[in-house]
Amino acid sequence: MRLNIPLLFFEINLMKLFFFKFSLLLFALSLLGCKKNDVSFSSEKIATTENQIHYAKGFSIYQHKGFSIVKVSNPWPKANKEYTYILKEKDGIVPDSLQQFTTIQVPLQSIVVTSTTHIPSLEMLGVENSLIGFPNLNYISSEKVRNRIEQGKIKELGNNQSLNIETLIDLQPNIIIGYGLDNNNPSLDNLQKSGLKVLLNGDWNEPTPLGKAEWIKLFGALYNKQQEADAFFSKIVKEYLKTAEIAKMAKIKPTILAGDIFEGKWYLPSGTSWGSLLLNEAHSNYLWQETTGTGSLSLSFETVFEKAKDADFWITSGQFSSLQLMTDANPNYNQFKAFQNKKVYSFCGKKGKTGGILYYELGPNRPDIVLKDLVKILHPELLVGYKPFFFEKLN
Repeated sequence: MRLNIPLLFFEINLMKLFFFKFSLLLFALSLLGCKKNDVSFSSEKIATTENQIHYAKGFSIYQHKGFSIVKVSNPWPKANKEYTYILKEKDGIVPDSLQQFTTIQVPLQSIVVTSTTHIPSLEMLGVENSLIGFPNLNYISSEKVRNRIEQGKIKELGNNQSLNIETLIDLQPNIIIGYGLDNNNPSLDNLQKSGLKVLLNGDWNEPTPLGKAEWIKLFGALYNKQQEADAFFSKIVKEYLKTAEIAKMAKIKPTILAGDIFEGKWYLPSGTSWGSLLLNEAHSNYLWQETTGTGSLSLSFETVFEKAKDADFWITSGQFSSLQLMTDANPNYNQFKAFQNKKVYSFCGKKGKTGGILYYELGPNRPDIVLKDLVKILHPELLVGYKPFFFEKLN
């Protein structure tokens, strides 16, 4: 019998959620210093250590001899509790006061992840061969992982609305990296009652690009590859900050329109979303930057047209691969100056063998590349010789 559960651990239907919230085009810099925290539970006090996380808001890692404490505090918007996990090394001794929390033996030998955004971290750390299951395999773009899928080494776990518990029980992964949507999570209980261990990943809920990318350190801790994760992330930070400084040399700030229409509404990033913040880092004038909120705005065509008809550039959501397809969907798109001047850009060009869009998978992990692409588009004179990796001009 096949058992299905509602999609608590969703493969962010990256084909839509990120589509119309301009989702992965998104980010800003929140520079936090390394803070010391007194980690204590129950009546037993655990030694004070430094939080290893500096940019991300949603999780922290405290390393101790023989084990680490991972605390996920913001796995979804308005989360009302914190989730604590103990990563136990071989022969490590976990204090009695921490026995109440989920204990995960590290380094992992097998893993199930539920979003394509997790896959680049596995590849960067060289542990993609430990991946044994994933929902909606067609969304995966990575060539290495697709080869393993074709070899039958990664099992299909269901569609976007459900996970196959029966298959998960057969696979018995060391851990399932999952998503939560809100504070009501009965499906999480069902998985745990089946004897499966679940670790919530809130990278999608991070408000900044570097905060989102820093979740590679969670995978570093799970595989005892902290140094490798730190090194990769440090390179990303260095390149991101370098490009942001270059962007400041621009003499003008071009006006930007973002997003497009989906089911009758125009979706574009709110002013404090990572999309808006990333456009700001690229030294542009995003026309809705004064709004608040970390998600997206839902507006009428008329409202958008009135404000953005003369915008210099248009960064679409990724629905369309040509200007003709845009006007086929809505003839009014050609009324915008950016459309008329052919200054419309999209990230849907690079796809995997089965149609998965690479940007959705890799973009959140490589904000340095996304920012560099935007700077090249908006200020081509600043990055002579560079060719955008994700974005392409629509013709």
